[in-house]
Amino acid sequence: VPALATEPRFAQRLREHLEEEQLLDGRYRLQEVPGGRVALPVLEEKLDQLRLPQEVPCELVWIQDPVPSRAARRRTPAQKLRDELRRLLGESWSEELEQDVPCAWQRHGDLVLLSEDSFRAAPWEKLGPALWEMVASALGARRLARRGRVLPDGMRSPSVTLLLGQDSWVEHVDNGIRYTFDVTKCMFSSGNITEKLRVASLPCSGEVLVDLYAGIGYFTLPYLVHAAAAFAHACEWNGHAVEALRRNLALNGVQDRCRVHHGDSRQLELRDVADRVNLGLIPSSEEGWPVACRVLKKDTGGVLHIHHNVETLPSATPPQTPAQGAERGSPEGAGSDGEAQCPTEDGGKEMLGAKMRPEWQRWAEATAAQIRGLLAELHRRPWHTSILHVEAVKSYAPHVHHLVLDLECRPTLP
Repeated sequence: VPALATEPRFAQRLREHLEEEQLLDGRYRLQEVPGGRVALPVLEEKLDQLRLPQEVPCELVWIQDPVPSRAARRRTPAQKLRDELRRLLGESWSEELEQDVPCAWQRHGDLVLLSEDSFRAAPWEKLGPALWEMVASALGARRLARRGRVLPDGMRSPSVTLLLGQDSWVEHVDNGIRYTFDVTKCMFSSGNITEKLRVASLPCSGEVLVDLYAGIGYFTLPYLVHAAAAFAHACEWNGHAVEALRRNLALNGVQDRCRVHHGDSRQLELRDVADRVNLGLIPSSEEGWPVACRVLKKDTGGVLHIHHNVETLPSATPPQTPAQGAERGSPEGAGSDGEAQCPTEDGGKEMLGAKMRPEWQRWAEATAAQIRGLLAELHRRPWHTSILHVEAVKSYAPHVHHLVLDLECRPTLP
């Protein structure tokens, strides 16, 4: 690292000069060099602009092992990324380019998944592979990928481009559960971590679970690994997700307690087997309600976990009625280091201290009534449905909340 060496008594004046000329390299500390002098690091890319101040005796030296400054040690990866890009581009740096630099991302092992609006401006293309090498280094990754828009194919298939690296299979660990998947073929919803933690704590010992929208095993695995479900039927129609699901069952040692049903869950032939049904599909799982009713045990019933996006009208006064069993939701967004803890579509702060909204209550009651009707029609006798819990998972968009209704369904005794 280039630096200007001077006597200690001139160090402050030299620092002021370098700061005024915007030549000081703030990533490194002032440090001692031979001859009883101190050296202030300067920006290497601006050496051609360096003019030695006549009022301060100094000379240009090179520091072999520069010591990072306190500010540099405190820099978050997002700040470090911006600093490195600014240094790389020099005078070409602009406000437009700064807005193109991601402030959040997802990390899956040694792969960082950038948001779809990252590095889209034309000047980035001129940098070629050097850009991705530098970004990966700044973020502590070996591989890089960038998200596109989710494809409207009914399977929420991602449109992901691998920018650096050859292998797109990654591994992610949540709550002690290992998930592996092809990041270019499968979505991973970090935003559902609170719900995955919640189902992992449910008392499912000895129960049979049917997961109608299993994906790569987001909920199937917590039920089997932590909630001690005796057996699971995992339904999924996306072939890429099925491949990942089978790998994940084996990775976590529960492949013998799960049967994978590859195909449209609406065509599922199972009946009268489930103590519990997971319907983890948003914006609505309503198409799966008749199937859920068919697979519930007809003599004892069970519990349905029904996911749905519910729109909440903005209100000047916050609701005061506590949600039935509701817990605090988890706002999604970026952590202090810029690494996204959850997907970026989340509305965020609305979920803090969430209370039962009137719209949530109306949705839960209407759903309970509709399920009750479906069960009565299917079995030709009355059933009873009870709202056990309404969980606010996340704010999916402004005034739209991802909810889960835990609905107990029991046949009425004669």
